[in-house]
This record gives sequence, structure tokens and C-alpha cells, in this order.
Amino acid sequence: MRTRTSFAVVATVLATLTACTDSPAQRDVGQVPGTSEPTSPSSAQTPQLKVETVAGGLSHGWDIGFLPDGKVLVSQRPAKIALLSGSAPGATTTELKADLSDVLVQGEGGLLGLVVHPDFEQSREFTTCQTHTENGQPTDIRLVTWRLSEDEKVATRVKDLLTGLPLNPSGRHSGCRPTLARDGALLVGTGDTARGNISQDRTILGGKVLRLDLDTGEPLPDNPFVGSDNERERYVYTYGHRNIQGVALRPDSDQVFTAEHGPDKNDEVNLVQGGKNYGWDPSQGGTVGGYDEGVPMTDLGRFPDAVPSKWQTGDLTEAVCAATFLDGSQWGALDGALVITALKGAKVIILSLSEQGDVTSVSVPKEFDSTFGRLRAARTGPDGALYITTSNGDDDKLLRVTPA
Repeated sequence: MRTRTSFAVVATVLATLTACTDSPAQRDVGQVPGTSEPTSPSSAQTPQLKVETVAGGLSHGWDIGFLPDGKVLVSQRPAKIALLSGSAPGATTTELKADLSDVLVQGEGGLLGLVVHPDFEQSREFTTCQTHTENGQPTDIRLVTWRLSEDEKVATRVKDLLTGLPLNPSGRHSGCRPTLARDGALLVGTGDTARGNISQDRTILGGKVLRLDLDTGEPLPDNPFVGSDNERERYVYTYGHRNIQGVALRPDSDQVFTAEHGPDKNDEVNLVQGGKNYGWDPSQGGTVGGYDEGVPMTDLGRFPDAVPSKWQTGDLTEAVCAATFLDGSQWGALDGALVITALKGAKVIILSLSEQGDVTSVSVPKEFDSTFGRLRAARTGPDGALYITTSNGDDDKLLRVTPA
């Protein structure tokens, strides 16, 4: 990993980002175990953020994909794909023609995550997550690969890359955030569909991080359960999750972090470890029916070897969503920080991390103190800027965030 600004300075600077007024940003957004109070930096050390609107007129923008020519794809939950002419303010928006008639737009379900293929210049392909119906009936959540036409007006369905992810007809806990790992593997965070038995059952693809080949859709040969007799279990990389919304690759590292919804408290950020259990079990080992949300997010009593989270929101829920890392010297002390968006909390949460992935400080930049409403997607662009979508349902926006 390349040398960055010292973690002590990062922690100090981030702690000053939250405004000193009694505002939503001042609510407790979780505890940082084992850290002492940082000293206050000079005002010159305090980063300011510049927030610009790239484009409006979107509807629940769910994910962001950057094309090699500078254009931007935005998946929208009501089964629409927007193509933006660029990533600078004033970009024009075109809705792609695509057959999305089979998408279940219900509750949390619809057109969800998106990832642009690394060979897009040759293949013109990208892959989406979407809730799927057959003959009008809810069926599953699936990964679908699309090809963008040369005139950039039409997206044509190439293939269903992976099918059979569980779906709740209400759309609840649909999850489904795809991200490419450093080794080229496609990592997909999924939701448990609010069913008690799913997260701990490795033969069901909900409540998991999945790992597969982006081209073939097959589980990768070094997956932790690839020797299983059950085909579905071979895809599982981690299990015991509730509803993963964000998957982020740390720059210059193999570390992968997820952001995950808690019930009425304890949203989580987790460090992914292949083959591990993250301890969510609303069925209590199959001893209760329904969906008991009173169990711990990481039930170490039932699963002593479960992996504890790196950070939780504590006694409230922010409905954390996407996750991405800031990367580049232009960010100064924020270089290498993990950014988490929040839906209910209507804020951006910034976590600074030690080299081991432990959270050393938590802050909310004043520029995102309930200013833009619900925030969903977050991706770092090729230009090093941070891009965020709002998810309010009315004239949603793609925002570009840079150091001021």
C-alpha cells in the first residue's frame, strides 16, 4: 500500500468536519472503539468540499457507471437507465431504450446496482442487478449483461449472467450491489429478503457476498465453498448478512468493505473475509419462525467465530447505503477515507481507517448535513472526484464532490 497522510492527521481533520450546531449531523453516528479525543487542527488543515450538480431529472438513481469516453450511466430504480453526456455540471441526460418490462418495481426492488465491464471499449457491455418477473409474477433477482449500441441510444440484453437470487414480492431487502475486485472478480452484495432462514443458509444467495466471473457468470475456482455439491453454495464468499447496500474496494489494497442495513439500530461496515460468517440469524438457528429482528446484527453468542463489524451506527439507524473510497493526493487528509451515504440519515459519513481496516474516526461533512435529502449511490470517478446520487424520487440528482 502506498504511503498516505498519517492516520493521526486524518483522524484529527475528519473530526472537525461536523458542524458545531445542534443538527442531524450531530446525532451519534456510532462509536469508534479504542480511540482517544484528537487534538484540534488549524483551520488551514480543515478540508472544505465543493458540491456541484452534474444533472437533475433522475428518479431514485441507484448506481453509477463511468464510460471510457467520459459519459456516465445511472441506473434508476423505476426501471430506467440514464446516459449522461459527461460528468461535469450541465451534462445532458438521455434515457436509453432498453427492454426492462420484466423488472419488478416494488418497494425496494427495481433496477438496482450497475457495473461497467473493464473491456467496455471493445465489448460495450455493462451488467445490472434487477428484480425479475415472469408472466407478471415476482421470480428472482438476477444479474443481467447489456450491450450499449454504437449510437448510444439502445441497450440490448446480452444474457442473464446469474439468476436465482431470492426475491421478496414486496421488494424488501433486495440489496444487490456489484463491484469489481482488484483480481477482476465480480463481488455482489445481496439482501436477505426479510426472511429469517436465508442469511445462514449457504445454498441460498441472499444475505451474502457472492464472487463470480464477470464474463461467464460462473463461481470462481478459488471461492471458499467451490467444492460444495450444491451449485449455489459455490458462489458464496461470505454469509450471515442482513441487507448489503455498499461494496467498496480499498485503493492499493485487497481489502473490501461492505455497508449494511441494520434493523432499528446498528447499521454496519464490515471488512470482508472469504468464507466467514457475519452473524445475522433472525431464525435463531431455525428455532423461531418469521423474521425476528431483535437478534444482534453479529450474534457472537450463537456464532462465536462470526466476524464483528468494523463500525456500527449504535442506537439508531442511518440506513447506510453505498460505499466508496476517496483516492488521490488532491483529497489531502481525506485521501484513503471511506465514504458511506445514508438514506434515512440524509448525510454522508466519512470513516478514516487504520492499515488493518479499523475505524479511527467518524465525521459528517457540513456540506452534506441534510442538504440534499436521501443519498444512495457513491462511486469515485476516473477523475478522482466523488459522485453521489440523491434518492428522493422527485428531480433526483447526480452530484460531483471535490475538494474546495
